[in-house]
Amino acid sequence: MSSDAEEKEAQIQFSVQLLFDQLSALRPSERLPPIEAVQPVSGTMSVSGSDKSVRRRVITPTSDPHNTDPLLRQRNSHLYEQNKPNGCERAFVEYNKIKWFWAPAFFGFWLLLYVAISIPACHRLPRPLSIKDEAKYPDRFIAERAELNLQHLVALGPRVVGSKENEMGAVKVLSGSVQKIRSGLGSANDIEVDVQVASGSYVHWTMINMYQSIQNIVVKVSPKGTNSTTYLLVNSHYDSVPGGPGAGDDGSMVATMMETLRVLAQSKQALKHPVVFLFNGAEENPLQASHAFITQHKWAKNCKALINLDSAGNGGREILFQSGPNHPWLMKSYRRAIKHPYASTMAEEMFQNNFIPSDTDFRIFRDHGAVPGLDMAYQYNGYVYHTRFDRPEIFPRGSFQNTGDNLLALVREIANSQELEDTSKHAEGHTVYFDVMGWFLVFYTETEGIILNVIVSLVAIGTCLYAFKLMASNSGIKLEKIFKRVMHTFVVQLFAVITAVTLTVFLGWFMDLVHLPMSWFTHSWLILGLYFTTFIFGLAIVPALYYHYTQHDKLPIGQRVQMLLHCHCLFLAIFTIVLTICGVRSVFVLMLSCLFYTMALIINLATKLHSKDVAWVIPHIICGVPPFVFFAYFSHGFFLTFIPMFGRFGENVNPDLVVAVFSIAVGLLTCGFIVPVLHLFRKSKTIICALLAITFVCVIIAITPMGFPYRPETSVQRFSVLHAKRTFHDADNKVRRQESGYFIMPQDRRTYSVKHDVINMTLAQKIGDDCQKEMMCGLPLYNQRWHKTRQNTLWIPASEPLLGSVPAVKVISKKQVSPSKIRYELQLSGPDHMALFIQPLNGAIMKDWSFHQAPLRLSFQPPYFIYFSWGVNGDPLKFWLELEKPKGDFKTPTFELGLGGHWTHHKEMLTPDFEKFLDSFPKYVDATAWPASYETWIY
Repeated sequence: MSSDAEEKEAQIQFSVQLLFDQLSALRPSERLPPIEAVQPVSGTMSVSGSDKSVRRRVITPTSDPHNTDPLLRQRNSHLYEQNKPNGCERAFVEYNKIKWFWAPAFFGFWLLLYVAISIPACHRLPRPLSIKDEAKYPDRFIAERAELNLQHLVALGPRVVGSKENEMGAVKVLSGSVQKIRSGLGSANDIEVDVQVASGSYVHWTMINMYQSIQNIVVKVSPKGTNSTTYLLVNSHYDSVPGGPGAGDDGSMVATMMETLRVLAQSKQALKHPVVFLFNGAEENPLQASHAFITQHKWAKNCKALINLDSAGNGGREILFQSGPNHPWLMKSYRRAIKHPYASTMAEEMFQNNFIPSDTDFRIFRDHGAVPGLDMAYQYNGYVYHTRFDRPEIFPRGSFQNTGDNLLALVREIANSQELEDTSKHAEGHTVYFDVMGWFLVFYTETEGIILNVIVSLVAIGTCLYAFKLMASNSGIKLEKIFKRVMHTFVVQLFAVITAVTLTVFLGWFMDLVHLPMSWFTHSWLILGLYFTTFIFGLAIVPALYYHYTQHDKLPIGQRVQMLLHCHCLFLAIFTIVLTICGVRSVFVLMLSCLFYTMALIINLATKLHSKDVAWVIPHIICGVPPFVFFAYFSHGFFLTFIPMFGRFGENVNPDLVVAVFSIAVGLLTCGFIVPVLHLFRKSKTIICALLAITFVCVIIAITPMGFPYRPETSVQRFSVLHAKRTFHDADNKVRRQESGYFIMPQDRRTYSVKHDVINMTLAQKIGDDCQKEMMCGLPLYNQRWHKTRQNTLWIPASEPLLGSVPAVKVISKKQVSPSKIRYELQLSGPDHMALFIQPLNGAIMKDWSFHQAPLRLSFQPPYFIYFSWGVNGDPLKFWLELEKPKGDFKTPTFELGLGGHWTHHKEMLTPDFEKFLDSFPKYVDATAWPASYETWIY
């Protein structure tokens, strides 16, 4: 006999026995004639003591009071009065489900929490202090002074390495500010100033980054009479990208450092250890000035800790996104000192795994100086980052106050800390850290995080298992049958997650396929309507269908929804343990989800609300509010950072696919324990399908002009455009090919959006064919990032550009040093930004050179890329190459040399044709443009 048949027979026997017990309680006159034995049979009952088979109908007791025997109804009337729904229940509940029209209020409640609490917490800034407040707060950071510092610096214009604005103007402005501070020096501290001019090289990714005569302004604030040899280093950069004013990146941090320096210099409180303020003049090249300082400056060896300040936006709150590594004491100092905390371990792990297309000086100090530290940056309004719209007038004064309060307190804390004296004693491992709504910082070591993750996960699993046991006890269903249902529900939930992921990813692929990517770039709320509703629909529809086709299950729907939630908690708990074993520190977010759900479950078990059909939802929602508000705050900041970044992820990346994946992760965090509650509503499938209707509406919006990604000045499309001349020589050094044109480097997916606006854009061809024939695709690549995406660039034939002194290499000597080796001594001259590409030919091998040895030692694949720039001194660069041909045949060419030249800060060199071409770009485009050259020679 099947298990279902056994359960039915047991239920019938239980019902008959209950009927007999109730009848036996009646008075004798009310009793039915005695029945000696009753045995249920199919359709008949056999009565012993009778010669006849009497057909009797077995009346099974029912829970419906209208179908109950009148005598039993009268006897048990007090039970019905007890179970009668009260006024509140009648308003919300109908037939053990929540009335359908409360669903909009349910969604609105969570949306209200997001809009009213999470979003404001992301944008909250302190009241900025003005110069008038200085008398009242002499030891405080004054935001207005920092704002004036920024205006004086940005007034110079773009500050590119090698330009007068950077090498003379910025140095003069900053040096003058320091001298002014020095004149008002207090009695507690001294100031020393040094202008460093340095040359050097290092490997950045697979490119040799070489610099000559770049500058740093270095200021040391020391307590008077100190003999301390332990310094704190604070760094930011004053140079900018070509064409960009650099107000946010990184003039704002330079201005903040200058005001912090002023407060410390005039303070009556002496520091315990000196503080070195490094205003570095070549970060955008990239990262050259920080390398010059940490490897060559006289104070570098004494710098034992670092605060690095950078920006990928314009204003907002600065986020701490890198710490250490392996120095938890720095996070302890941050927690003690900081006034407006904003920090994230997840941001650190994403940045260090190259999810963010940027880099900071923190890497140089860490890798080349072994200096532990804290890396902080602005990320709000990343739309203007590295564009001509990165202006000081849009930078909020409150951001200065936020960062200034934090930096001043943090400098004092670390400079006075005991750990700074010998940081090596305090290298104890990684940390887990995050702020809660900007109110306070949560911080613990990685080891403590592992213990916490495992304990919370095991408690969550144990509590859910205990809930399953109580479910079996309360329902009268055997425990093994409950666990069978649990397995089915777990599979359903897993399939729901897979369905939700598949639908969301499919939509991201589809939006790109129909040429509608980045429709949310300006109106970010479209992400909610496109991807979050799709994810929630997929997560909800699968269990809804499961409940529909198993609606005759003896477990009430309230118990079944609880089982679904328990299964989701088990899924997250297991996933938390797995990721913890893999060493992912950001798994704390899953641990928090399990923690708060387990708290709600324990409350329901303790109060026995878990046995109610709907009432258990109240503790579940109450305990779900804190994690939802935190995750919504956390996620809003996450999208605030990443959405503008998709404007510079390059053409290879489908941004909608990435946003879909991000939405899945965020949706699972914020909605994983909310979505199952939808099944408690009447007409739940209709409610769930309404979410899909929202998705369709948003797809339609994406087609309209509202879905067009770009807006002038506020959310622009980026292009890098070079007016280039290309010259290729053969083995006899005769010109075999020469052409001029516009070399276009798209920065995002929608290159085609300008196709019908820009002059001759319809003639643009991808450079891919040249990548098969010419070294480095025959292009004047500017840096490593261009090198990585060179095959997606466009070329439009055009008139010849106006160039200065093009890069030129002079052979000083050529000498065969052995039967199989030859040595070239060469000299390079040209503009302040150049690139060398070296490709050995005819079996030749590069054995040695005067450049950095890492590419040869690590066997980098040629062609080799050497980026070279100079600041105040443009003397020719002398270098040598030593190549080997195993057969000793030097009659054939040995290597090909490519020379790229860039005139990044010479607007006067833009030809009328080129300016007309640039003017034809739509107003929503920011085109960074300059003349360039590329020439190859064979030796």
